[in-house]
Amino acid sequence: MTGSARRIGTVSGTGLSTLVLDRTGDRRLAEDVRVVAQVLPFKVNSYVTEELIDWSRGSDDPIFRLVFPHRDMLPRDDFESIRQALENGSRDEVAGIVGTIRERLNPHPSDQLTRNIPQTTDFDPWGLQHKYRETLLIFPRHGQTCHSYCGYCFRWAQFVQQPELRQETSGAAAMTRYLQDHPEITDVLLTGGDPLVMRTALLERYLRPFLDGVLPHVTTIRLGTKALSFWPYRFLDGPEADTLLELLARLVRDGRHVALMLHVSHPRELETDAARQAIRRLYDTGAVLRSQAPLVRHVNDDASTWSRMWSAQVRLGIVPYYLFVERDTGASRYFGVPLVRGWQIYRDAIAGLSGLGRTARGPVMSAAPGKVVVDGPVELDRRPAFALRFLQARRPELVGRPFFAAFDPHVQWWDELKPYGPSDRPFFAE
Repeated sequence: MTGSARRIGTVSGTGLSTLVLDRTGDRRLAEDVRVVAQVLPFKVNSYVTEELIDWSRGSDDPIFRLVFPHRDMLPRDDFESIRQALENGSRDEVAGIVGTIRERLNPHPSDQLTRNIPQTTDFDPWGLQHKYRETLLIFPRHGQTCHSYCGYCFRWAQFVQQPELRQETSGAAAMTRYLQDHPEITDVLLTGGDPLVMRTALLERYLRPFLDGVLPHVTTIRLGTKALSFWPYRFLDGPEADTLLELLARLVRDGRHVALMLHVSHPRELETDAARQAIRRLYDTGAVLRSQAPLVRHVNDDASTWSRMWSAQVRLGIVPYYLFVERDTGASRYFGVPLVRGWQIYRDAIAGLSGLGRTARGPVMSAAPGKVVVDGPVELDRRPAFALRFLQARRPELVGRPFFAAFDPHVQWWDELKPYGPSDRPFFAE
């Protein structure tokens, strides 16, 4: 498909409140948006507002909740402090309050900056993360934004104007050097933000080393993206789309396993004509399409939504991969659900699917020690417990071994869990 690329229009920051007022006529909702957008980053584009949001439902629409601020994302006292500072008209006062609130929102969860950054003195490793032995994460500098922002995003700190919080590489040289020094790495993940906001020529700088035979031990290349949901024209319009798809196909022909990790939060994201066309074009490259998203309140916190979404993905050639637990950062208390409810939703969602629809692992916490799957509540010694296991871990010897945590119907995250008994304590020891 060729032709001129379709233009994308975006709205961010407090401009969102004007958009909400124009579309809904709800002045209080617009004011709420203006206040919360001082703290957490929000951006929405024309495709999302025109093709995905059902404005007749207003703030009850799940895609609206996915991308627009809501007053309950902040504690009441914080919300009122910012609202009053805005009324006072003092930028310095607003900035001071916002900075204090952001510090409390755990901007980099799961020890990302303290334990995942490679330790080397030969070059600057900033923008690389090496948490698991086989996998390296790369944060390309030009890919640290998105076509639209999800309100639940655990990497919200990438998008605020605080450079010390932003992870990004200056280029592909550090990635290539680190991979040359670490032959145990077989899997790389370009992430962000979204690497597919980058022009294809910039993206190719990071992918070219895997085409010239320099890094033969890297067999799997993953691209984390929500472009299919938020801007499918990235794969449809003009030379930029065509060269991107040819680049993916070249990697596949070169013998690499290429996987697009599609962030799909709601079945509506797969229902537009543009999304369906983009899926067909991506499928023809030979790349594997996998889907993942967290379970988030107000957006997809019911079994029927996940069941419909996974069924549609299988029909379209997408492999359901992960149902994540919302991480303990940002507006997690607004979006998060208790672990036991997350497990019930996951269980009910897969119950009505065929085996091909049951490939998604979940609910999974991507926590500091590793990826922990909640297999559900069980009775042990007449006391309830959570059955858990590591799908991936900093300590590989823990992977796949069942262990238990004391049952609590209210906990939402790993750090709130406690070992069930003495034999479970080593799994919690870091």
